[in-house]
Amino acid sequence: MTATVVAGHQLLVGGIAVDRLAARVGATPFFAYERGLITERVTAVRSALPAGIHLSYAVKANPMPALLQHMSGLVDGFDVASAGELRHALDTGTPAARISFAGPGKTTAELAQGVAAGVTIELESATELTRVRQISQSLGIRGRVAIRVNPDFTVRGAGMKMGGGPQQFGIDAELVPAVLADLAAAELDFQGFHVFAGSQNLHTQSICEAQRRAVDLVIELAASAPGPVRYLNLGGGFGIPYHERDRPLDIAPIGANLAELLVTKVGPRLPAARVVIELGRYLVGEAGVYLTRVIDRKESRGKTFLIVDGGMHHQLAASGNLGQVIRRNYPIAVASRLHEAPAETVTVVGCLCTPLDLLGTDVVLPRAQIGDLIAVFQAGAYGLTASPTAFLGHPAPAEVLV
Repeated sequence: MTATVVAGHQLLVGGIAVDRLAARVGATPFFAYERGLITERVTAVRSALPAGIHLSYAVKANPMPALLQHMSGLVDGFDVASAGELRHALDTGTPAARISFAGPGKTTAELAQGVAAGVTIELESATELTRVRQISQSLGIRGRVAIRVNPDFTVRGAGMKMGGGPQQFGIDAELVPAVLADLAAAELDFQGFHVFAGSQNLHTQSICEAQRRAVDLVIELAASAPGPVRYLNLGGGFGIPYHERDRPLDIAPIGANLAELLVTKVGPRLPAARVVIELGRYLVGEAGVYLTRVIDRKESRGKTFLIVDGGMHHQLAASGNLGQVIRRNYPIAVASRLHEAPAETVTVVGCLCTPLDLLGTDVVLPRAQIGDLIAVFQAGAYGLTASPTAFLGHPAPAEVLV
């Protein structure tokens, strides 16, 4: 959790009691991200990973500009998935050479922006290669490119599979040699490969196995490459616990596995490669809290509802509508009553006209009153920008980095 208890029995975020923080923000609901927790998490990751690993932040997890500026002093680079994210990443002063641009469906205009900026374009299809080649010739720039590979294996335990089988992500591994042959004639600056097969994984051994198989695959594909592999992005997929049955990921064995791969495989076979681990959710997810105020409480046929001024239009993932097959509650609390014992079973709902607008179903909480603040934890990643903010025309929430 992103909190401690102070004398007034309130949640503390970034050293500030939530009632005071709400007054400082000026309105509810809002997201608060704790910079100290982000710094601690990055430090812990760097301590667990071998020195030869470069750490990149996946901007899509949370693109708040102030957060990106803070993150730019902690990580080695950024991965972006749109021209908007690219602009924010460049605004931090991060060198373009340490920014990668991934994602299917990049428009020609976006590709041109990436080539002009000098970032590494991760090619997701053969047609992207054709367009990048044309753009580079038009601009007189030797565009930096890498191949995103859709591997021929899947990752066990991933909350969302993004590799193996038919995918919109990357180029199928068996088709990569032919694309590399075309790339050799394209007069582009070949960097290397990106292999990422699944996200939100809490199974250490599954991640280690995926990394081993990804390295083996890249070594095989490197034989067809038009130059040395200088960039090897192994993705990330490190998960965080959202639900009471989840257990935190043990990353120490992952670091040991990577250290062995660097010594036994990458060093001897890909000596020029800069090996990148790309993390988003794992770095920021647990450093955020969504705070929303109770505006009504009601009884309906024996069930108690707390109705808040926020909801799924701000925090879609917590409502269960961002990929959960069976909805489970995120950690939730009455932020100003942490000292009180649980007293009732309630369902916390948002202010939208849909039964999907759920923030907590049958949760046991202290008795909350109108005006109390409800805290939804694990809100630092895939929150505001992954939610249908315009639904029903409610105002957008604030975000603060404290």
